[in-house]
Amino acid sequence: MQQVPAKDEAQLPIPNVEELSRNMAALVEEAGKATAAYLRPLEEQRANTGLADKAADYVKTLGQVAEYWLVDPQKAIEAQTRLGSTFLDLWSTTLKRMQGEAAAPVAAPDPKDSRFKDPEWSQNPVFDFLKQAYLITSRWAETLVQEAEGLDEHTRHKAEFYVRQLSSALSPSNFLATNPELIRATIQENGANLVRGMKMLAEDIEAGRGELKMRQSDPERFEVGVNMANTPGKVVFRNDLIELIQYAPATETVLRRPLLIVPPWINKFYVLDLNPEKSFIRWAVSQGLTVFVISWVNPDARHAEKGFGDYMREGIFAALDAVEAATGERKVTTIGYCVGGTLLAVALAHMAATGDDRVESATFLTTQVDFKHAGDLKVFVDEEQLTALEEGMQQRGYLEGSRMANAFNMLRPNDLIWPYMINNYLKGRAPMPFDLLYWNSDSTRMPAANHAFYMRNCYLENKLTKGEMVLENVRLDLKKVKIPIFNLAAKEDHIAPALSVFDGSKAFGGKVDYVMAGSGHIAGVVNPMSKPKYQFWTGGPPKGKFEDWVAKAEEHPGSWWPYWFAWVDKQNPERVPAREPGGGKLTPICDAPGEYVKAKA
Repeated sequence: MQQVPAKDEAQLPIPNVEELSRNMAALVEEAGKATAAYLRPLEEQRANTGLADKAADYVKTLGQVAEYWLVDPQKAIEAQTRLGSTFLDLWSTTLKRMQGEAAAPVAAPDPKDSRFKDPEWSQNPVFDFLKQAYLITSRWAETLVQEAEGLDEHTRHKAEFYVRQLSSALSPSNFLATNPELIRATIQENGANLVRGMKMLAEDIEAGRGELKMRQSDPERFEVGVNMANTPGKVVFRNDLIELIQYAPATETVLRRPLLIVPPWINKFYVLDLNPEKSFIRWAVSQGLTVFVISWVNPDARHAEKGFGDYMREGIFAALDAVEAATGERKVTTIGYCVGGTLLAVALAHMAATGDDRVESATFLTTQVDFKHAGDLKVFVDEEQLTALEEGMQQRGYLEGSRMANAFNMLRPNDLIWPYMINNYLKGRAPMPFDLLYWNSDSTRMPAANHAFYMRNCYLENKLTKGEMVLENVRLDLKKVKIPIFNLAAKEDHIAPALSVFDGSKAFGGKVDYVMAGSGHIAGVVNPMSKPKYQFWTGGPPKGKFEDWVAKAEEHPGSWWPYWFAWVDKQNPERVPAREPGGGKLTPICDAPGEYVKAKA
């Protein structure tokens, strides 16, 4: 007699066999296109060997961990016993659930882990078993790395990072056959979702010229200069490395002292000018600041030999000259963001050593000058990896923008990689339009000389705060930088950790106002007045231990922007009539945001 399912038991729809067959044929066709796009670089002998290099480092690093456990059979047996014992507990609880009994889970996901939010992951004993088995195994693997004795700090850091990457990739939520939500969607759509996803996969491999350039936002919904980076202004200066934008005033009077913003060259400047509601630049103009911003060139082989010194002279120093020509003011206040802030700190140390006093105050946004606690990006930095990277850059003269974009995504794979892999290629859904992720995908290249200097002197050897960095025959000492410093960190920053920024603050010779914003590297900075999502903390100068500063810090709701402007205004509150771009001395070249920012990598 056929058993009748319970009324509350989830029922899957019956697929349309004819439509399913058509979609499977279309899926094979789209898969062929994706394969062809992937193989084309190999056929044209322009394949990127970066993946092979990275895979080799994975194997070598994790092999060192395995060696520790394999040379001591007793320890290996103990580790296997722990895993086996936990799995026996899992089998026991699963059998109880199969028989209708209640049983507490052996392993539960983190409450913030969105991968297992679908109710089936907990209600269905099969999927619950898969979930818990994955959690048990991945946590066991992490423990093996943590307990492996004799590993140097860098190797252990790399092993922990690589294990996280592998465990993120192997999650059952990433596969059609083991994800209940994907199974339901595929049956409901008779496989049409997979066809759409494979089509997008082929398009994204084609866009990446043989490598996957995963879309994280709808690229058709945004256009730089139209609905992004559209604060009114003019390009008033241009050379081989920069366009300098001066923004049109929005007030009758402005602070006498102009503001020069030095953004990172590993991303484009318009993260500070995403749209009118989120634009820090537009807001700063509305407060009565004469705002200038450097827009870095998207370099190619012609810029291969442009190093840190060139970026300092043709970037910051050339911009300072142009600001003076446009406003008549020799003294400026500055902002440096991320690696743009590191370059600004280097320039300030150089200026202090040579008697150049044009910068009267500096603000650093999520910037590192001390790289001892530089976070997971240090995983990619050791002599062997840098040598391989530099050899690859010598062939082109630059580092592809996709390499850094992929590295940043790997810092948060469960947020920035796998949700999009599932949504795009298995659910077949185009990603939602998101301005910040569109900007994130608008990557830039990096000249070989500049990148090599930065990675070796900062990440590998941490020379700047040691007083050992030499640039253009000038030894740099941050203790000679006596100007007021506003140093903004972000609490959850994976790129410039708040601890790293805190320790770096101690390297300067003058007064430093350390402020910690909520959220991460971007959202902590782009926290607009109109819709503030996060808070910030103030606690005086960065002295003692970071944990003690945090414990005593005062929390403030909303954006840090007004607090910063009060800091700037207090230094020099004198106002003058508003200035038009160029000031009659520099002839505007074109409208903001200029041409350099529109060049695609």
